[in-house]
This record gives sequence, structure tokens and C-alpha cells, in this order.
Amino acid sequence: MSTVTPDLLSQTLAWRQQTGNDKFDEMWEGVPHMTPAPRRSHQDIVLDMCMWLRTHWARPLGNRVHLDVNVASPGGWPNDYRVPDLVLLTPDRFAIDHDAYFEGAPTVVMEIRSPGDETMEKLPFYARLGVPEVWLIDRDTRRPEVLVLQAGQYRQQSPAADGWLDSAATGVRLRGEAGNCLAMQLAGNDATRQLLPET
Repeated sequence: MSTVTPDLLSQTLAWRQQTGNDKFDEMWEGVPHMTPAPRRSHQDIVLDMCMWLRTHWARPLGNRVHLDVNVASPGGWPNDYRVPDLVLLTPDRFAIDHDAYFEGAPTVVMEIRSPGDETMEKLPFYARLGVPEVWLIDRDTRRPEVLVLQAGQYRQQSPAADGWLDSAATGVRLRGEAGNCLAMQLAGNDATRQLLPET
């Protein structure tokens, strides 16, 4: 069995910070979780979603969307935090923004699910914070899931008859489309509909 001494761990963490390799690292109740940079396909869908949200949801409606933000438990920074792919904030939650980290529950966190990742293991943390919704997007198929917090547990939302998943927290609709695409639009505004990636 191999072991990592505290001194070696400290050196490793310092090296990762100096080289920028710590961008996606997380701290789970004092335990470091070091992950490699995501695949390009993962990064592409995150950037596409971020651009759509900034264009149609954030700027016009006074909301905010951020990439790769440290989300900490109250009083937990820097020993207990996760780094979702996207964080969505409505104005009632702007106060959690401390620049280097967010302390408390965003309106929505979005995670790209990849084979073998720790996405599902993060859900209890988000539930403890009280994050109203978690959006999960399959990296390969772009199929979305909307998880809604109910009585401290996340419940998967069922799609409407037309296949759309409606986010009550944001007014955004998501739907998987043929060709491994994700459709997004604002509820009641067909002009905002877009396929990601653009075809």
C-alpha cells in the first residue's frame, strides 16, 4: 500500500498551484480531490452553455453565470468546497459571492457527467448547502437532467410531453436532441432557442 506523507502532499499541492494544474482541484472536508483537466468535448459544451446563458438569461434579466467557481459550505473555505462546471445566480443570491469563492447555495449548479467522475458524489454536498437545482449534462450524448431539491434530497424532474425539462429556478428549458445536441431556450420565448453545439 502506498502512502502520501503530509509534507509530500503539501509539496504536491503547492506545485499544482504554481503551475496552474489546480484549477479543477476540490477540497472535500479537508481531503484534497485532484482531477485532470476535462476533455475538450467537456469544455466545449460548458463554454457553449455559458455563452447562451450570458446572452439570453444573465445579462438581459439581471442574473449571473460563472465558470469553475469554488462553492464552499458556510464557514468552510478553504477546507470544504466543490467546483461545478457552471454556477447560476439570481439577484437574491449575489451576496454569497466572495470573489475567490462562493459561500453558500447558488441558484443552480451545473455539472457535466463523464464516465468515472465524481459528479454523483457531490450531490449530498449541494443538498446540504440547499442548492435548489442541479443540472446534469451527459458529456457524450448532451442529454440533460434537472434535479430538484425536495425535503433535503434531489429528485429527478420528469420531462414535459414535448420532451422539455423546465427549470423553475431560472425559467430556462433544456432538451436533448438528435445528433448529441442540447437545446436551450427561455420558457415562452422561442426566439431564444438554440442547439448546442451549433450545427
